[in-house]
Amino acid sequence: MQIRPEVEADDASIRKVHIDAFAVHPYSKQTEHLIVEALRAAKVLRVSLVAEVDGKVVGHIAFSPAWVEQQEYGWFILGPVGVLPEFQRKGIGQALVKAGLQVLQNQGAEGCVLAGAPAFYCRFGFRLIPELILEGIPPEHFLALPMTDRTPRGRVTYHPAFSVQA
Repeated sequence: MQIRPEVEADDASIRKVHIDAFAVHPYSKQTEHLIVEALRAAKVLRVSLVAEVDGKVVGHIAFSPAWVEQQEYGWFILGPVGVLPEFQRKGIGQALVKAGLQVLQNQGAEGCVLAGAPAFYCRFGFRLIPELILEGIPPEHFLALPMTDRTPRGRVTYHPAFSVQA
């Protein structure tokens, strides 16, 4: 497996990854591919990595800016992240998360937030930080990973691309 930054030629493969990965996901609106495309069109994808196996794109992860109380603090949103169903549970998602977080740290990010499964994301250091709130998401599923000793407090907002409708 190889992890690398996305290139324009990956767009269709990335779309397929997210459509297939979230086709039957119980908490998905099946719009992850549209979110990635809207983030890309808005030029706010700060980190976008693909995982390849034998030259085939089998996974993708995206990071975009997060705002806390309408201000930028150098925090980012992890998501969406997807892996083709036949390649899931093989460490590809985990490798994408690790690689993406490393790129963020290398770029001087202050932290990262996500809405997701604590059982998966806590292994990377994500945790519940009660001072950070994402409306509409149960607090136990809104996790944060500070990368410095400065953690903002307040309501977190995502780019409008996350509200895209199918």
